[in-house]
Amino acid sequence: MGAIARRSSMALFSGVTCHYSHRVRIVLAEKSVPVELIEVNGNNAPQELADLNPYNSVPTLADRDLALYESKIIMEYLDERFPHPPLLPVYPVARGETRQLLYRIERDWCPALDALLASAAPKEAEQLRRNLRDSLLAIAPIFAEKPFFMSEEFSLIDCCMAPILWRLRLVGIELPETKQSRPLLNYMERLFARASFKASLSAHERDMVNARAA
Repeated sequence: MGAIARRSSMALFSGVTCHYSHRVRIVLAEKSVPVELIEVNGNNAPQELADLNPYNSVPTLADRDLALYESKIIMEYLDERFPHPPLLPVYPVARGETRQLLYRIERDWCPALDALLASAAPKEAEQLRRNLRDSLLAIAPIFAEKPFFMSEEFSLIDCCMAPILWRLRLVGIELPETKQSRPLLNYMERLFARASFKASLSAHERDMVNARAA
């Protein structure tokens, strides 16, 4: 691995539609961290990204002579480097539970969303939509108990959930307006109304709320 060029300011190489980049942007906005945002769209990645990240992927965070390029690692680094407001619990047990929930989101929902965003074959896409919608509706009642994902406080889990939920309509998933779904719909409204969420949106992402899959 070659030496990383030292930067005088923090920079985030961010995909304009990438939900993994979006979650990092929410963390940055939540903590009001000044950052140089370098948007990467398709194959227009600058050479500096390849120099920093052997996978040439987004998101990639450059902070002086440090380069990080996995979204959860970036989010936890930012939470430790800028501790207010905290987005991970203080106590080890609660922190472990949060990390376990983040792992489940990565295993259960992110692959389905990734496949749908990559334009899966029609038959596969319909099954993925059904599974993702049903899985989200199955947990809807938990949002009646606390304002955020199993928590009284906004956390890294919500930073990961918001970009997924924002993209549902884009991939052709409509959540029904029912008694069962209402707590989840209310949760979505709370997330999307946050100043940090609004500040995190790229121009492409602002248009997603009105987009529908073909």
